[in-house]
Amino acid sequence: MKNKKFKRLFIVVFLLALAGAAALYFQKHPVVGSARDHVSFLPPRSPIKEVPDFTQNAEKQIDEILDHAKEGKLQDVSFTVGVTERQTVVDQWGEAGHTTETDLGIYEDYQDEKVTLGYAGDFVFDIRSFSDNIQQLHYEDIIAVLGDPDDTTYYEDETHNQEILHYQVNDDFQLKWVLPKPDETLENPRVDHISLIAQTGRLQVDDPSISTLVEQMSLTEKIGQMVIGGISGTGMGEQEQSLIDDYHIGGFIFYAANLESPKQTSKLLNNLKAANKQNKLPLLLSVDQEGGRISRLPGNISKLPANEWIGELDNPDFSYRAGEILGEELTEFGFNMNFAPVLDVNSNPDNPVIGDRSFGDNPEIVSELGIQTMKGIQSKQIIPVIKDFPGHGDTSVDSHYQLPKVNKTSEQLEKLELIPFRRAIDQGAEAVMIAHILLPQLDKSYPASISKKVITDLLRDQFDYNGLVMTDDMTMEAIVDNFEIGEASVDSVLAGSDVILVAHDYQKAVRVIEALTKAVEKGEITEKRINDSVERIIRLKQHYQLKDEPVENVDVEALNKSIDTLLNKYGQ
Repeated sequence: MKNKKFKRLFIVVFLLALAGAAALYFQKHPVVGSARDHVSFLPPRSPIKEVPDFTQNAEKQIDEILDHAKEGKLQDVSFTVGVTERQTVVDQWGEAGHTTETDLGIYEDYQDEKVTLGYAGDFVFDIRSFSDNIQQLHYEDIIAVLGDPDDTTYYEDETHNQEILHYQVNDDFQLKWVLPKPDETLENPRVDHISLIAQTGRLQVDDPSISTLVEQMSLTEKIGQMVIGGISGTGMGEQEQSLIDDYHIGGFIFYAANLESPKQTSKLLNNLKAANKQNKLPLLLSVDQEGGRISRLPGNISKLPANEWIGELDNPDFSYRAGEILGEELTEFGFNMNFAPVLDVNSNPDNPVIGDRSFGDNPEIVSELGIQTMKGIQSKQIIPVIKDFPGHGDTSVDSHYQLPKVNKTSEQLEKLELIPFRRAIDQGAEAVMIAHILLPQLDKSYPASISKKVITDLLRDQFDYNGLVMTDDMTMEAIVDNFEIGEASVDSVLAGSDVILVAHDYQKAVRVIEALTKAVEKGEITEKRINDSVERIIRLKQHYQLKDEPVENVDVEALNKSIDTLLNKYGQ
């Protein structure tokens, strides 16, 4: 009897001791509330449950996550970022419990699976996991296994104060770890979720159908896709017909002289699209519609203010809405590509070509407002082309007439000119225009538009960029006064360009196409090099779901109402 009483007393004492130890543990390890990544705005999730220390398994867990990420996947998720279509997700998981539209794409929340999926068009470009295993990992676990992140960003609002650690997995994918921001009271927070993203505009993941299409194309068709030509007048003529029929040109650029009225413009674009129906790929129909003094569209359309004014306003919401309106304008007329926004930092007040086209002389303001404009344009299914890489803001001559020179080192460029471009690429820029600027500290012989050191070594390798690269107009004096246009175009492709812009003169466009063709036939350019560029072009056209479909009459009144409403809101 005494033994039984002693045994019961021992159990009671043991349980009290265990409860005390647990209370002490939770004092030292407070429960961390969940947070949402700054681009999703999805429903709140349950607080992260406190679990025993996971340190011993952290290295294995993170290594497994990294191994899956290299293949575009996350553990316990069967989908592949950049490859899986939405219908596949619906077939397996059904419809999502909650859907949110953001400036990056549509996000759908699957609470039971503890996964959120982001879609660009019909494809998954972002997979986010809130699994229990992931939420057992700490900030210090990540740093110990993966080292310092490639980049760190932050997000804060009324309820969240997040730190986001960016790790470049490979050329195709980026892995983000989202945690509460460490502070004095929370030195080693637990992970809220991870996000695996298809890099560079969500377009890098290989699609077997693209490779198959490239294999079916002739060399003439492939090289034609790598050229954007100009329009000789205000209607479709024999030269435009020849570029489409004989050379399978990739697209056209339009200037104010080509665009007399809304009706004439939409008719011209519709005729070009109809003529191109026999070709395998739709046309890129492009224009410089920046706002301010660089506004090409015809008719009595109200003008958006110049970027300089927008920079002085310094309101990201205005910039995004301005981008939306630019996209709406081009959609109404039937265009699908806009050579905007300008990301040049206007650091030289004597600059004759940038000036009020820039958001200003502060790279932070240029970055933020330029990216918002870019995203606004993207939201309307118009391809934005950020320009003029690596920065035209510190030149004193106009590349339309002379070859500008910027005598800065790469370190100096990194501290100013390159900041907006690097950040825009990190935020999903899909097309970059290269300027005709000589940078002797990087390349003594060739301007940026035909320099391997600028396009491949700097843009592609250092910036991890695999999107579309295109030249500024190769008929500008900066090129034709110093180089033969055909040879310069060959050099540009060898340097890493995907698209050669020949904005004026049918004969010059033909010369470029013939020079590229001969370079391949002679072995100077490999056909694989051509295929790489054509795959990027196809991927971009498919991502934006381009079609050679006609447009109806332009609703100028509706466009002006949108513009006036925005300007009145901000007192312009």
